[in-house]
Amino acid sequence: QVQLVESGGGSVQAGGSLRLSCAASGITLNRYYMGWFRQAPGKEREGVAAITSDGSTTYADSVKGRFTISQDNAKNTLYLQMNSLKPEDTALYYCAARPRLYILYVDLLRPDQYNYWGQGTQVTVSS
Repeated sequence: QVQLVESGGGSVQAGGSLRLSCAASGITLNRYYMGWFRQAPGKEREGVAAITSDGSTTYADSVKGRFTISQDNAKNTLYLQMNSLKPEDTALYYCAARPRLYILYVDLLRPDQYNYWGQGTQVTVSS
């Protein structure tokens, strides 16, 4: 059974940093494509960052240069380092996984391309 458990969320002031973690069980990360997504109240879920099994990464324009996605295969854990946080980054953050099957690179940040989801961790950024 696949389980993804996020942690590391919290409340910070604008300009601050947080590091989210996603511990995976039931899958081996290096055989999956992984992503971070977020959903703010009243808005659709959106892709934030994704990483392929060979380590290629892609980011939403809104977080480029501020967020970094990475994974530790030995720990089977996905990370999202978030720096220079802004109030508009406030959302529930989810990690997600999809099998390492063919996908257009531009589709890596589409939520509907992922099969497995965690429960989310809340990030709140105050101004």
